[in-house]
Amino acid sequence: MSESKIEVYKAPAGGWGALRSVAKQLLQHRIAAKGARTLLSANQPDGFDCPGCAWPDREHTSTFEFCENGVKAVAAEATAERATPERIGQHTVTEMLAWTDHALEDMGRLTEPLQYDASTDRYRAITWDEAFALIAKHLQALPSPDQAIFYTSGRTSNEAAFLYQLFVRAYGTNNFPDCSNMCHEPSGMGLKESVGVGKGTVTLEDFQLADAIVIFGQNPGTNHPRMLGELHAAARRGARILSFNPLRERGLERFADPQNLLEMATLSGTPITSDYFQLRVGGDIAAIKGISKALFELDDAARDAGSPRVLDLDFIAAHTSGFDTFEADVRRETWALLEAESGLREAQLRAAATVMATSDKVIACWGMGITQHRHGVAAVQMISNLLLMRGHIGRPGAGLCPVRGHSNVQGDRTMGIYEKPSKAFLDRIALVFGFEPPRHEGFDTIGAIEAMRDGRASVFFGMGGNFAAATPDTEATHAALRRCALTVHVATKFNRSHLVHGREALVLPCLGRTEIDMQGGVPQHVSVEDSMSKVHLSAGINAPASPHLLSEPMIVARLAELTLPHSRTPWRWLVEDYDRIRDRIADVFDEFKDFNERVHKPGGFRLRNTASERVWMTSTGKARFMPHAVPVDTALHKARAELGADVFTLTTIRAHDQYNTTVYGLDDRYRGVYGQRRVLFINPADRADRGWAAGAWVDIHSWAEDGQTRQARQFKLVDYDIPRACVAAYYPETNALVPLDSHAIGARTPTSKSIPVCLHPCDTPAEACAT
Repeated sequence: MSESKIEVYKAPAGGWGALRSVAKQLLQHRIAAKGARTLLSANQPDGFDCPGCAWPDREHTSTFEFCENGVKAVAAEATAERATPERIGQHTVTEMLAWTDHALEDMGRLTEPLQYDASTDRYRAITWDEAFALIAKHLQALPSPDQAIFYTSGRTSNEAAFLYQLFVRAYGTNNFPDCSNMCHEPSGMGLKESVGVGKGTVTLEDFQLADAIVIFGQNPGTNHPRMLGELHAAARRGARILSFNPLRERGLERFADPQNLLEMATLSGTPITSDYFQLRVGGDIAAIKGISKALFELDDAARDAGSPRVLDLDFIAAHTSGFDTFEADVRRETWALLEAESGLREAQLRAAATVMATSDKVIACWGMGITQHRHGVAAVQMISNLLLMRGHIGRPGAGLCPVRGHSNVQGDRTMGIYEKPSKAFLDRIALVFGFEPPRHEGFDTIGAIEAMRDGRASVFFGMGGNFAAATPDTEATHAALRRCALTVHVATKFNRSHLVHGREALVLPCLGRTEIDMQGGVPQHVSVEDSMSKVHLSAGINAPASPHLLSEPMIVARLAELTLPHSRTPWRWLVEDYDRIRDRIADVFDEFKDFNERVHKPGGFRLRNTASERVWMTSTGKARFMPHAVPVDTALHKARAELGADVFTLTTIRAHDQYNTTVYGLDDRYRGVYGQRRVLFINPADRADRGWAAGAWVDIHSWAEDGQTRQARQFKLVDYDIPRACVAAYYPETNALVPLDSHAIGARTPTSKSIPVCLHPCDTPAEACAT
């Protein structure tokens, strides 16, 4: 465990710090030799896909196609530690509720199915047959299938996700809350309306051609470290990289490639961002509108001078609709409003526009700093508008790049994990499998919590993930889960969600991505889809952590057989050979024609992306300019109108020793935080104005339109380069501050990146920030 301290980190991202971290992780999990062998198979054509992020692999992968955070994910999965029933059973659930998330997962890999025993407040071993029988009994006893919730994590393979959605629809519901609901849903919703495809339009090869890369609300150094390799290469060949992010992040500033011998030998690094714009939290729409306004004015000047136009008028005329309305809307905006709401000066926005005006090929990337806002869908569509102005969609070296999180979150949605399935998809399910699937919409994540809270759902089944820790409004969510008659979690390690249980509860251990999956006496491959629509195979190389583990497809098949005894689907037969599952996927989805033939080729294949071909599957048959007003009526505006200038905007962030809700350690190296997580990053001038010392402790109280006080106690103030009136802290510790009913318009993604909060010394009562 690291010493608890705050110490400025001066080295570049990557470099020797990353290599030391790799060694530390392998030693910590007691897998130095095994871990090294395992990592050589990560992200290789004949190996396994990293269980971490969904960043794509190069066409010809090197033997070191992994990153520091990928090492943490692999080491955590391949660990020598075992969370046996005996080890877990030594402690009551009440006792473990006081443990940190890191301590829970640090117990190691689960080895046998577990059942909660209310009489002892402990988990104990149960057989697989008993576990499946208990789940089937509960599901069959429900008055309506819609009283069951089926959650999906982004680590679930295509094969498991397809079988899972098939079983649940055969059971009779579309209740499919998933991690997309909580992260990139606004990207899918926004892009579908704008360009006709709810996915990014670029490939990895486009990054090698781009003249400029614009990054909004993303910290690749921590969240997608392998992306830094592409940014590093782009910066070294002279591409301009524009970063719009409230916090100064080391991965966006400097990076030392561990495979670059000169950088390693000289302790140097390559500057990544050429132009860093520290906009205020939530200021993205205003900033994008300011850049758009400046582009229009540059185009006016070019026209008046008889020079080549800045806007691609031929592309706009041939391929877009709504341009005139968009132009009028942008031109009406005043620079005063754009500056006030973006937190950037007019000169900065004009400088960004000049880079875009002089770049022939531009890629726009973004993460949850864009999507987890009330106006997340609008922000995504404004990014699309910005690229459409100069025809930067549908040609090499340019396009849209929402950078997804978990390794198969995009693939799960492609496989039908969606609470709002299309009629065409359901018709094909009915045709191929011979049953009538439910046609009504199911619950998304917010809807699922509300249904459990209100007693409209009483069984929760989680295919991976850590639902109780990942979701907003922690107190309300935990209360909702505890109202359930049964909660079930498929997992590789013990986590917070297993302690927030229903009256009956099960934890079902499954194989990890790094482990050999034997079915029918033959090792199986699963498939995944990365952020850029590339589908490829993944096959583990390690022996399973326990002989009692089942694969996710087998868990689904056995549960389906018991729950649906009259089903005509040969569940167990399908799982004996995953090629059979892929054949059924090909029967349902036209884009997966000849699935097995194409995916078994090294590197797999890319799904068709019509927008990248300039085929626009929108309501107008063209790419749509979608105008949006600069938001001036958000919860933040209302909170400041009521409480004054003491309201801050809190954005939640990950630490570097963290991936989503999985906490690998207590360090955040690039931000200089060691051995602790309850910290609040604040502008030093804001801290000094209030007479607070660096390192002082505060409670955080959020303001909400529902009038309810939500709080997170005891956070240490840490000075950081962040705009005035903005603060940042780690999740899931601050998820408690996000109201359940505060979510993105049109996508219902929690507004975790823009929470109005008040800060008070720890002894101040929470009522001080009540509405």
